[in-house]
Amino acid sequence: MMSFSAALEPLRSANRVSERQLFEWQLVSVDGKEVMASNGIGITVHRSLDELNKIDMLVVCAGLEPNQFGRSHRIHHHLRRLARHGSMVGAISSGSFILADAGLLNDRRCTVHWEYAHLFQSQFPTLELSRDLYVVDRSVFTCSGGTAALDMMLHFVSEASAPDIAVAVAEQFIHPRIRKQEDHQRLETHARYGIDSPKLVEIIRLMEEAVENPLDIRQIANLAGVSPRQVERLFREQLGASPKTFYLKLRLARARTLLRQTVNPILGIALECGFGSTSHLYHAYKRVFGIAPTDERRLRQVVEDKRGVAPQ
Repeated sequence: MMSFSAALEPLRSANRVSERQLFEWQLVSVDGKEVMASNGIGITVHRSLDELNKIDMLVVCAGLEPNQFGRSHRIHHHLRRLARHGSMVGAISSGSFILADAGLLNDRRCTVHWEYAHLFQSQFPTLELSRDLYVVDRSVFTCSGGTAALDMMLHFVSEASAPDIAVAVAEQFIHPRIRKQEDHQRLETHARYGIDSPKLVEIIRLMEEAVENPLDIRQIANLAGVSPRQVERLFREQLGASPKTFYLKLRLARARTLLRQTVNPILGIALECGFGSTSHLYHAYKRVFGIAPTDERRLRQVVEDKRGVAPQ
């Protein structure tokens, strides 16, 4: 809902502040039926996707189920049809998966929400994935989601009217700085963890980049140019945890994301997150999160069933 509103509201506001009808829009779904947002609010649509013709731009907004349509679905046909006939086609958040499955991101730069980036890279290893807020590559665009959709739409408002209109819209939404597409999605590491040591920032980066094949503390210390004792001290003083515990929770967080977002076998997830077996993952996961990996996945399916999300 955040991404959806952040994409739509700037268009309404641009019409208001310019006192002109700069933009018109319609809401569509695959089948023309109401769409339930992840917060439980139903969105009424004007028509179905197959009724669309001769439009300037189509934006695919998707949320928590990046693989809900699978690799072959009629949505992909209609996206390709509209693109062939000259429409700009774009995606917000996990909508990038849908454009990728439709073949619209081939030979183009693209982006996706940081939480889905690892999954996206594993499913589409040949695509050029950026960590930018949004990417406009000729007639196709992708956006990481959340409030980044506001910045992207302000870019389009500026192109369709004038920069001063985009600034006026930003001020209406108490948005003091219009971010550029190359801005970072996430807070810098020091801000995210509330730390002030450049060495600790570097160590955490090394850990985040070595999830599948974890490094031991001595290797990390060597790469960071400090002693293992210094690594221990930095974590204790600034994060109140041992580096081993921090690293474990980081890998388990990746495992939880994969359990919730994919149907990959649990053994595959265990290996991808640096655990030698399902048993190793099981015991660590339950100790930290209080639930077994199998129960985590079962719980996700229950939630999806309640929301009416079915695999296609």
